[in-house]
Amino acid sequence: MGCLIICLSQLFFLVFLLHPQPTSSSSFSSSSTLLCSQEQSSALLKFKRLHSYPTSSSSKYSDDCDQKKESWKEGRDCCSWDGVTCDTMGRDVIGLDLSCSELQGTIHSNSSLFLLPNLQQLNLAFNCFNSSISSGFGQFAKLEKLDLSSSQFSGQVPHELSKLSKLSSLDLSGNKQVSLNSSVMRRLVQNLTKLRELRLDSVQMSLVSLDFLMNLSSSLTVLSLNGCGLHGNLPYNIFRLPNLRELSLISNPELRGAFPTTNWSNPLMFLDVSTTGFSGSLPNSIDNLKFLKHLGLSQCNFNGLIPASFGNLTQITVLDLSGNNFVGELPSSLSNLKNLSFLNLRCNNLSGSIPESFGNLTKVTYCYLSSNSFIGHIPSSLSNLKDLTFLDLGGNNFEGTLPDFLTKLTKLTNLDLNSNHLIGQIGEFQNAKSLEILLLYNNRLNGSVPKSISNLVKLQKLDISSNNLSGTIEFDMFSKLNEIDFLDLSYNSLSLSINNNLKYTFPKLKYLKLASCNITVFPYFLRNLSLDTLDLSNNRIKGQVPKWMFKVLESLKSLNLSHNSLTSIEQIPGRNLENLDLHANFLQGTFPVPPSSVVFFSISNNNLTGEIPSSICNLTSLQILDISFNNLTGTIPRCLGYLSDFLSVMDLRTNRFHGTIPEIFAKCKSLRTLVFNHNQLEGSLPQSLVNCRKLEVLDFGNNKINDSFPYWLEALPKLQVLVLRCNRFYGQIENFKAISSFAMLRIIDLSQNNFMGHLTSNFFEGLKAIKTINENEELKLERILTIFTTIDLSCNRFHGQIPKVLGTLQFLRELNLSHNSLSGYIPSSLGNLLVLESLDLSSNMLNGSIPMQLTSLTFLAVLNLSQNKLTGSIPQGLQFNTFQNNSYIGNKGLCGFPLSKKCMIVEPPPSEEDNDLKFTSGFGWKVVMMGYGCGFVYGIAMGYLVSKSRKPQWLVSLGYLVYKSRKLQWLRRG
Repeated sequence: MGCLIICLSQLFFLVFLLHPQPTSSSSFSSSSTLLCSQEQSSALLKFKRLHSYPTSSSSKYSDDCDQKKESWKEGRDCCSWDGVTCDTMGRDVIGLDLSCSELQGTIHSNSSLFLLPNLQQLNLAFNCFNSSISSGFGQFAKLEKLDLSSSQFSGQVPHELSKLSKLSSLDLSGNKQVSLNSSVMRRLVQNLTKLRELRLDSVQMSLVSLDFLMNLSSSLTVLSLNGCGLHGNLPYNIFRLPNLRELSLISNPELRGAFPTTNWSNPLMFLDVSTTGFSGSLPNSIDNLKFLKHLGLSQCNFNGLIPASFGNLTQITVLDLSGNNFVGELPSSLSNLKNLSFLNLRCNNLSGSIPESFGNLTKVTYCYLSSNSFIGHIPSSLSNLKDLTFLDLGGNNFEGTLPDFLTKLTKLTNLDLNSNHLIGQIGEFQNAKSLEILLLYNNRLNGSVPKSISNLVKLQKLDISSNNLSGTIEFDMFSKLNEIDFLDLSYNSLSLSINNNLKYTFPKLKYLKLASCNITVFPYFLRNLSLDTLDLSNNRIKGQVPKWMFKVLESLKSLNLSHNSLTSIEQIPGRNLENLDLHANFLQGTFPVPPSSVVFFSISNNNLTGEIPSSICNLTSLQILDISFNNLTGTIPRCLGYLSDFLSVMDLRTNRFHGTIPEIFAKCKSLRTLVFNHNQLEGSLPQSLVNCRKLEVLDFGNNKINDSFPYWLEALPKLQVLVLRCNRFYGQIENFKAISSFAMLRIIDLSQNNFMGHLTSNFFEGLKAIKTINENEELKLERILTIFTTIDLSCNRFHGQIPKVLGTLQFLRELNLSHNSLSGYIPSSLGNLLVLESLDLSSNMLNGSIPMQLTSLTFLAVLNLSQNKLTGSIPQGLQFNTFQNNSYIGNKGLCGFPLSKKCMIVEPPPSEEDNDLKFTSGFGWKVVMMGYGCGFVYGIAMGYLVSKSRKPQWLVSLGYLVYKSRKLQWLRRG
């Protein structure tokens, strides 16, 4: 039965998802009057007997499959059997169709199947042979069509298939365990000169050189190599085969290529290179493909404008350009595609408004334009698309009110307008009786929730969260929605009214999100539901979690009760629970241990006391652990090391843990964020941290750690945040073994320790991430870390000069070297730090003048040069006109604005740094002028973000931001 289900699912996938195959049918008509030879009849019956499932394990035959063999009876003419075709003389079987017939077992080279020497067409697709492809297939000298697709074959394609010189169609697709090497491929191409259709989808061809494509038969009409592991550059000639009608190369991510600008193969009707490494812009010559009906280019690296010549592809029915880097406005010529039924342009960088002429695409049923930068109103002309069933405009910048016509499209099943700037009220749904998915979240919609939603009885998903909806909403209105699976009313100004006397059933509801709905008690109807996800966060629920909720927890996979006023929870049951968020409540007492199935657990910002119980080490699936901001005491359990294989985030900050940090990081292969800030930990840093090769954030600030600088952390290739502030570290920062030590570090805070010695140039030279930013890097957490590039070495005992090499850290935003014993001049190279927002060199022994080059720092919001030995006039202009006296106090030799001391009109001697050209800025004058245009105002505005310690607020709470970013990524992925 299971094999039959696989057969059917694969069959439907190929037929409906990929394309309607333009091949000859592989099922053959049978004859009822002709007599086949006894030898061939016996051979067929023997093959049936050996390869059919035993009666005890056979499934009940469906109407679509496995009816053929029922007519195979001994004593009846085999030419009359279903699936058998004989020649006109009635003696020889020339066609055999046993597709989806629940056949199994190994077809050996001496199989009775090969006693049919005149066979011309053979179809064994959608069976379960679970064996290699027999070399015996090479005996069919007259075979023209061979279909072995999706029959769970494995192993190498036998070279004997290359003997089938008359073969016009070969289909081995859907056999994921089959592989093909270059030698066999070369033979197939050389010998099968009559081949017109070649389908090898899912056959592993990673060892095959693409050179074979140069020698394909000019008579080839179909080439389908989806998911074959192809790599390298696709030869241009493939697009110029004179008879090619179908080319499908889907899901070969390492296959690179581009489209030719001339000499396309005109007969092409189906072209799909989705999920490959194809790149470049689309040539205008693509309009030569006059017969093209299907064009799939999704998930590639195409860029540039969508050519206006697309408007000439008037036969096209499917156009998928999603997941690329196309830019610019939609060409109005697209409205010429009158046969278009499927349009997908989502996940690009398209802009502008949607042309009103899109209303001419009256045959469109699926329209996906989400995740672009479209603006303006949703055009009213879309009301002409009467057959529209899917409309996805989410993740754009559309504005205006929700068009009324959208609630009147009678065939519309999916409407997604999420994450735009839509305003006004949600209209009444009069005729949209077919709606199954309605996503309006993250807009600016206001007013009440329309009661007509209760009439959308087919509705499966409703998400109107994160809007400005208001008023009291009666939960009764959803009681008729028996198909509802997902309901999210969160983050509005709604007050949910629940009648606890009614028994809400919601038989299919799995996801219920009621965050910020002014709920004061746990809704009693929850006990009747079997949910996967429940979110009651940001409400006003007080006191203890009631015991009847424990039954609800049994089915849950995700529970969010954060930001309430809960005081206790006796136990946390649930065999399936994976995500549990209890942070920001008033939970008291000892640490509650969640079930072992939990992957994400946050109970931060509560009033928990006592020690972490050893039973926490039973959470072997745990990946994110946040118990920060409590009053937990004791030592850090050594058994946490048992969790390190999977743990990605461990946040224990702001508790009262004491003692030494145990060596628990021997197997921390997944750990990315480790935060122990603000505890009472002592001793030295555990050197087992060098095993955490994926570690990005390391924060041990505000403890009592007594150790030298952990230079051995340079072995961590992804470390981006290092916070050791306010401890008892000592000694010099040196002993680096690598030339580019700490290459990924963006944030370094070593302040308030006992470090000493010179600031060595080789340390700063290794900070590659602050020197350059890779435009192609993935910016999720990294986006935060790129913005917050900081070096804070304040309140130590460094002496000597400030290294000139600091001027090469072009993306540095904060530099704090205050309260040390630094001497000498302020390097003029600091004027190259054109994005610097905060510079604190106060309380040192610096002398000389303030370099004029610092006036080019147009983003500078905080400047503190006080308590030094600086002399001369204070530079004027730009940001320097905004700084007050306290930026310069304690420098008796300084004069000029804003100080009251006037300067004598005497040119000061130039500092020895002024003519230093070694550290020339990498920014051109255009960037400087751009900074002057916007950075001056921005710099003033940034001044309001500065705390009393003169440290920007974002730096103070950096660790929290990093963790929240990681948590948000996790929850979205989950």
